[in-house]
Amino acid sequence: MLDARTAKWPEVKEYIEKGCVAILAFGAQEEHGPHCPLSTDTIMAAGLARRLAEKLDALLLPPIPYGETWNNSRFPGTITISFSTAKALIMDIAISLKKTGLKALIIVNGHFGNRAPVELACQILRDDHNFPTLHLDYPGMARLAAEICESKPAGMGFYHADELETSIVLALEPTAVCMERAVAEYPDFPPTLGSQPIYLDEFNHSGVFGDPTLASAEKGERLLKGLTVAALQVITPFLDSIK
Repeated sequence: MLDARTAKWPEVKEYIEKGCVAILAFGAQEEHGPHCPLSTDTIMAAGLARRLAEKLDALLLPPIPYGETWNNSRFPGTITISFSTAKALIMDIAISLKKTGLKALIIVNGHFGNRAPVELACQILRDDHNFPTLHLDYPGMARLAAEICESKPAGMGFYHADELETSIVLALEPTAVCMERAVAEYPDFPPTLGSQPIYLDEFNHSGVFGDPTLASAEKGERLLKGLTVAALQVITPFLDSIK
């Protein structure tokens, strides 16, 4: 693995000549309850991206620390970028990589709001730039949560500042978590959620969706190992297709 944050350009040149791919974590800066850091999504995505880069001997790019977080933007500390900015970031980074000879980009997305702009960017990069991209959004997460976590999720496929996310941050950056502040909250989801724009603070007080009090670093490590395996099962056929 080559970490682009500390690499020198001749080292990157050598990696490109070996035919490596680049891996980019796309996170966010948004509330994650009173106990988890605002950078939770970035910590998680960057942690998984690093493990994948190590397995693939890939070029690990610096993570994007901001995402499209409009629905949490009334919680202090949350910083949101627009849909168009999120898409443009992926486009510009990918086109720059292609110019230097990188053969493909793998995006590890850590935030739900980034999904749509990333997917659109990947479509444009394929059709207009002939540049292969793969968008990973924590494959296998629901299955792993059911196997490892003791608490139930607040909603189907909805994991936010809960046992799952808190456990993963405890495994990656334990000093960033204040478990003594962890509280459980299972809010009533509005029936129009997903059908109209709704700020999450309209129906959630703490910013927690689920029960983080049962989180542990041991569970987080098991989750990360499982997510790594599941992601590699998606990456392998992608890499085979671009050989």
